[in-house]
Amino acid sequence: MTDPTRDPVADLLSALTLTDTDARTSEDIFTAPSLWTPQRRVFGGQVAAQAVLAAMRTVEPDRFIHSMHGYFLRPGDDEQAITFSVDRIHDGRSFSTRRTQAYQNGRPILSMIASFQDVDPGFEHQAELPAGIPGPDDLPSARDLLAPVDHPVAQHWANSRPFDFRHVDAPVYFAPGPDPVAHQAVWFRSTSPLPDDENLHRAALAYASDFTILEPILRRHGATWATPGLKMASLDHAMWWHRFARVDEWLLYVQESPSAQGGRGLSQGRIFTRDGLLVASVAQEGMVRVPQV
Repeated sequence: MTDPTRDPVADLLSALTLTDTDARTSEDIFTAPSLWTPQRRVFGGQVAAQAVLAAMRTVEPDRFIHSMHGYFLRPGDDEQAITFSVDRIHDGRSFSTRRTQAYQNGRPILSMIASFQDVDPGFEHQAELPAGIPGPDDLPSARDLLAPVDHPVAQHWANSRPFDFRHVDAPVYFAPGPDPVAHQAVWFRSTSPLPDDENLHRAALAYASDFTILEPILRRHGATWATPGLKMASLDHAMWWHRFARVDEWLLYVQESPSAQGGRGLSQGRIFTRDGLLVASVAQEGMVRVPQV
C-alpha cells in the first residue's frame, strides 16, 4: 500500500539499479525489482526504463541511446522481480543495436529493440516550443489536487510517484476538460534530485514518458481516469532521444492524439526543456476501452 513516509525517488533509483547475474549464454542477463502499484501490475514506464538500462549496460559508455521501440506483451506482477536478457545484435562503426526481453515466470512481458550512436556532428534543427504556455510555478501539482482524495489510486499518484506532474489545462483525473480537444501539455520533473549519471537521466525520461501520454485520447472524448469501466493499457512505446536533459529539472511534455479507433488510441509527444530545447519525441498506442451504452 502507499506509504507517505517513503521517498518515491529512492524507490525509483532502487528500481533502476540492475543486478548483473554473471550468467552468460549468448545474452547478458540482469535482474531488477518491481515497484508496488494499486492495480498490482508493473507500471509500463518502469519496465521500459529498466530494459533501456539493461541494454545500456552492454554498450560502450561513449555510445548513447537514441531510440527504442518496445511492445508490452503481458501484464507484469509487481510482487515479482523481473529478469532482462540482452542480445548484442550488432556493433558497427557508429551504431549499436540491442534487443532486450523482460521476463517473469519464464514468460516475456516486454520486448524491446534499442539503437545507440556515437556523438557525431551533422545538421541541426528542431520543432519550436509552443508559445504562450504558463510555467510550472503557476500551476497546481498532482499532489495538490489528489492528496485530499480518499482513494488508493489517488493517494498513490499524490504521494508515491517519483515525478511532479503539473497539467497546463485542468487534468482529466475526475472531470473532463471544458473542450473535447485531443491535445494537452504537462510539466514534469523528479520530486528530488537525481545523481549525475547521463544514462540514468535518459532511462528516467523513458520512465516518466509513460505516465500521461494517453490522456489526450480521454480528453478528446470527454472521458476521465474515473470514468466507470474504463480500461487502459499500453500496447507499444517508441521513444527518440534527441538531446540530453536532466529529469530533475522542469520539462514540458506536449502531447496529441491523431487517431483513436477499434478500442485503441495513438498518442504522440514532444519533450522540451524550460528554455525550449527539444530533447525527446514519444509515440505510444494504447488499449482504451469504455463500456458501450
